[in-house]
Amino acid sequence: MSPTPGHQTAPRPTRRKLLTAALTGGAVLGLGGLLTACGSDGSGSGGSGGSGSGDATAKPSGGSTPDSKSVKQGGDDYATVIEKMKGFGTDAAPGVYPRTIKHAMGETVIPAKPVRVVVLDTGELDNVVSLGIQPVGVVHTEGSKSMPSYLKDKAGSPANVGTINSLNLEAIAALKPDLILGSQLRAQDQYEQLSKIAPTVFSLRPGYPWKQNFVLNATPFGLEAEAKSQLDAYQAAAAAIGAKLGDKRPTIAPLRFMPGKTRLYAELSFIGTILIDAQLPQPKIMQVKELAVEISPEQIDKADADWVFYGVYGTPSSTNQDAVLGGALWKTLGAVKSGQARPVPDETWFLGLGVAAANVVLADLKGFVAPGA
Repeated sequence: MSPTPGHQTAPRPTRRKLLTAALTGGAVLGLGGLLTACGSDGSGSGGSGGSGSGDATAKPSGGSTPDSKSVKQGGDDYATVIEKMKGFGTDAAPGVYPRTIKHAMGETVIPAKPVRVVVLDTGELDNVVSLGIQPVGVVHTEGSKSMPSYLKDKAGSPANVGTINSLNLEAIAALKPDLILGSQLRAQDQYEQLSKIAPTVFSLRPGYPWKQNFVLNATPFGLEAEAKSQLDAYQAAAAAIGAKLGDKRPTIAPLRFMPGKTRLYAELSFIGTILIDAQLPQPKIMQVKELAVEISPEQIDKADADWVFYGVYGTPSSTNQDAVLGGALWKTLGAVKSGQARPVPDETWFLGLGVAAANVVLADLKGFVAPGA
């Protein structure tokens, strides 16, 4: 039977079967060598703020919890996500509808070019705004209740439809969307309910496969070529930073203060992929195929590098940031002594998860470590 808009073609299989199926059949996104070095934020609270009407009161989304292994460190199959996404996308010609999209939860038919889009994470928000689309509904992160400032002027005034970990299905349905974009990691258990509201397309997870997610999110609109063009421009800008520095590339340590934890972000993180693309090395402790390395305040010396860039998720008072930055051990770091430990916006460096945020991060890096690149 042909798939119907927003519905799966068969009873939902297990996660293992879903991921296996993603490797077989279907059109490949065709990103070639462009998308080989990618990384993730996956904070468990990543996403966007909405500036819409009122607060959402919703049931938990039923996806991965903020403390689950798949969110904290990526999960057992984390490093293979990009390989598993190679079957995602469509073989429909540009501008042709209906089109069938292969994604993390099966197949979804898009009957016509979407105009009312609800996004369920920060990466999806960044992606659609980067494509010139203003969503009608967005979610907040638990750490921020406002629209990210770097997107605010271009995102319009979307309604608030809950938080990343607590979707408001009633608010989503009331917006009468014709497309919902999210991820299996965040909201797999609500996929069926969401797909009854509107055609729903899910990536496997937010974070380090952000480039593949951008192209996947562009596919319902027939804007894959535009997404790839923007990624090409990003790659060129990143390469220019490394070329400018040559053999004098400093080590970079991305440090993040979060409620109950302190993280050094590693290769398979959003910021980790940007550093790889810009050919900026990280200290050895961060050169691992993981999302992040968690450290205690007593281990803050492990964050030392030529440059330390630190962000805070939520408010500093909800984390140990002030205690660490005021402590004696922090003052022993080489980057601190040289004035090269700098605060950076969490909304771009760690939460952005899209090409617009990546370009902001590149501009920050260029200003700090490679002026004139």
